[in-house]
Amino acid sequence: MAIGHYIKEIGRGKDGARSLTRAQAADLFGQVLDGTATDLEIGAFCLAMRIKGETAQEMAGFLDATHQRLHKLPASEKPTIVIPSYNGARKLPVLTPLLALLLAREGLPVLVHGTATESRRVYTSEVLLALGVPAQAAIESIASGNVAFVPTSLLHGGLQRLLDVRRVVGLRNTAHSLVKLMNPVQGKSLLVTSYTHPEYAVSMAETLALMGGNALLLRGTEGEAVADARRTPTMQGFVSGRVVDYQESQHGSLTSLPNLPNAIDADSTAAYIRQVMDGAEPVPTPITQQVAHILHLVQAL
Repeated sequence: MAIGHYIKEIGRGKDGARSLTRAQAADLFGQVLDGTATDLEIGAFCLAMRIKGETAQEMAGFLDATHQRLHKLPASEKPTIVIPSYNGARKLPVLTPLLALLLAREGLPVLVHGTATESRRVYTSEVLLALGVPAQAAIESIASGNVAFVPTSLLHGGLQRLLDVRRVVGLRNTAHSLVKLMNPVQGKSLLVTSYTHPEYAVSMAETLALMGGNALLLRGTEGEAVADARRTPTMQGFVSGRVVDYQESQHGSLTSLPNLPNAIDADSTAAYIRQVMDGAEPVPTPITQQVAHILHLVQAL
C-alpha cells in the first residue's frame, strides 16, 4: 500500500495538517523502513512531518513499527543502559563515552548506538575508537561492565537510509527524533536520552509515558545525552512511563569549571576521559549526579 493518502493528511501545512492515529503512523513508517515507499514519497513525508511536528501518538506508532523490525541485542544479566548518540561535538568535547565508561565501571552493560549525521562534528564512535572500543561488526550481547558501540546500520538499514536523507535535503526528519527514543535491546533496559529545545522535553516525556518507557530524560549537551560538565541540567526519570525521579537544573553563577580540554578532536577528548577514569582529573559534578540518577532508576526496574 502506498503512503500517499497519509501524506495528504499530514501535508496540509502547519494549521491544516491532520494527525495520524498510532496504527496509521505505524503502517506509514513501516512502509518507509521496508523500502516500499518511493524516494519522492519519503521526501514528502520528511518535509510534511518537519512542518507539522509529531504527536505522541504518531511517535509511538513510528516506534512500534521500528521496534518490530530492529535487529535487537540479546538481554544481559543486568539491565542494559541504552544511550543514543547522534549529535556529536560542535563546540564542547563529546563526553558521552565518559558517561558510558562510568556506568560500565558500576558493573552495567552499556549500549551506545548512533551514526554520523553531519561532516563537521566529532562523534562518540570516534572517541570510543580512540579509547580502544571499536564499533561492533555484528549484533552481539554485551557483558556486564562493558561498553559496546553499535552503528545504526546494524540495527536497521532502512532507518540508516532515512537518517541519511538529511545529507540530501539538509534538514532533520522524524528519524532523528525517533532514534533518541527507540530501544534496541531485549529484556530489561534503561534509556538515557536528551532533548535540545524545551518543546521536545514535553513531547518526549509524553511519548515515554505513552510507551511505558524506562528512561532518564535530560537537557542534552549539544544534543548528546550526557549532562553538561559545567552546569547540572534538568533531569527526569521514568519507570514504566511514570516520573519517579527529578533533578532541577542548576541556577545562578558558576563558581568553578571543570578542566575540560581546549580541543574537541577525538584524541584530545579520549586523553581527558582517560585522565578522569584514572583519577587524575575529577568526574565533573553534573555527570556524577547523572550517574547517580541512572543507578537509582536501575534499582527501581
